[in-house]
Amino acid sequence: MALPLVEYWRLLRSYLAGQRLSVAALSVLLFGGIALQLVNPLIVRGFIDAATRGTAETVLVGAALLFLGVALLQQVTSVTGTWVTENVAWRATNGLRRDLVEHCLRLEAPFHNARTPGELIERVDGDVTALANFFSQFVIRIVGSALLLVGVLLLLAREDWRAGTAMALFALVGMLILNRLRRLTGPHWEAAFDARGRFGGFLEERLGATEEIRSSGAGAYVLRQLHEYQRLLMRRYRTAMLTGHHSYVAGRVISTGGLGIGLGIGAYLYARGEATIGTVYLIGTYGALLGWPLEELTAQMLDFQQATAAIFRVRDLRAVEPAIRDGPGADFRPGALSLEFRDVSFAYDGDPVLRDVCFHVPAGETLGVLGRTGSGKTTITRLLFRLCEARDGTILLGGVDIRRARLRELRERIGLVTQDVQLFHGSVADNLTLFDRSVSRERILAAIGDLGLAPWYASLPHGLDTHLAGNRDVSAGEAQLLALTRVFLKAPGLVILDEPTSRIDPATERLIDGAVARLLAGRTGIVIAHRLGTVARVDSILIVEDGRCREHGPRAALAADPESEFSRLLRTGLEDALA
Repeated sequence: MALPLVEYWRLLRSYLAGQRLSVAALSVLLFGGIALQLVNPLIVRGFIDAATRGTAETVLVGAALLFLGVALLQQVTSVTGTWVTENVAWRATNGLRRDLVEHCLRLEAPFHNARTPGELIERVDGDVTALANFFSQFVIRIVGSALLLVGVLLLLAREDWRAGTAMALFALVGMLILNRLRRLTGPHWEAAFDARGRFGGFLEERLGATEEIRSSGAGAYVLRQLHEYQRLLMRRYRTAMLTGHHSYVAGRVISTGGLGIGLGIGAYLYARGEATIGTVYLIGTYGALLGWPLEELTAQMLDFQQATAAIFRVRDLRAVEPAIRDGPGADFRPGALSLEFRDVSFAYDGDPVLRDVCFHVPAGETLGVLGRTGSGKTTITRLLFRLCEARDGTILLGGVDIRRARLRELRERIGLVTQDVQLFHGSVADNLTLFDRSVSRERILAAIGDLGLAPWYASLPHGLDTHLAGNRDVSAGEAQLLALTRVFLKAPGLVILDEPTSRIDPATERLIDGAVARLLAGRTGIVIAHRLGTVARVDSILIVEDGRCREHGPRAALAADPESEFSRLLRTGLEDALA
């Protein structure tokens, strides 16, 4: 649980560089508050001594008003400092969250397959939240507490060297004790954060599968798992909290001890006639105040241990480098793009998923891809988008090796419509443009008209401003219509359709068939098929079996050849043969 100081400094510099004025203001407020803490006991000491000497009432009233003014200013400083602290913390943590999300979006499918969304949410949100105090005030409070500690000891030494020496020794012993307790805390907090991430992943998975859980009668099993995860989380947090509480209790004991020692020294000096009653109060108050910076140092170091555990986990996430890098750049010509796979092989972890796959789709033609579940059809799609990288072979889009293209320009030239369309909370316009405000409403309406979807658009209660709560407010067919329009607005040169009509009613299917025909007009298309009707209008057929190209050729020629695999599928029924 140790990080080089440069790691902490690099993190602070990265996310506080744009907040220099706020950090400076926060420093002034916190240090000003510390100075006010030292001033008020001096005012009270003067008031007590003046009262015992029978000083005029006007002087006492002035001292009391000064005390109240300083106390009020101290509260104003504290409230303002809290406001600035929260702003600095939120800006810094939001910046880190943004960078982590962007980093996760760049990572490949194997990374996301190995982790649940709940676990990543905990990394992006929970771990980063634990860094809020580290960003906003850790260094300032550590320095401020140290200055307060030194200030108290100097003021005590000014009053009497014996009081200053005794309190300095007491502070040294207290710091050694607190530092010893602090070292026990860090590993327990890292284990607690890990358990919280697992718990988040469990909840995300189970809540996303409520229908399957209820329909299969697995509710009792899920609740038992929930209990086990909660028990693990409780035990680890309890251990971390109790270990940290030892430091808190020690700080309170030290604070009380400081008060006791201060009063004892003050009484001794008073009995010898070397101190006034006001000085006794001052020494006792500073003795008690001595415990405050020690407690603050302890609390900050405890938070620092939590922050260190979070930094370890954030660093581990950021250390995962994308295996797929941007190419130097390539120009794809406008319009339809040809597609060619040359001896492409790919494996996720173990056995190859694709083996020496070869096929060519001329620009403007449509290829139907058939195969059993697990044969490699979806992997072909992922390789095209470079969500995964081919182990061997070359993929050419428009005659250009896709590894030479930048990821953004490659993905802009390919459109994808899957069976499970992802919609987001927002308006219909937002979902069609994926929140791209540069796409005009006129262009959106033109795309809807070009796709022949005017009847569907007329059914929307508020047109493009109709609000969608994700996928809950639309049917599967409506989601497909939205996806088709989304791809049409993108104007890609290659369109991939993963059986877009497999889960909708016949009336909506006819509407979608017409939209698909318009979408593919003048574009190259790949249709991943599970039903005969889907490949009725494609130009060529590719049958994938166990990651290999079993058959590839013009659809009409394969259908007319009684020896071809496609002809056999047509005779036996595609759905049954590919089940």
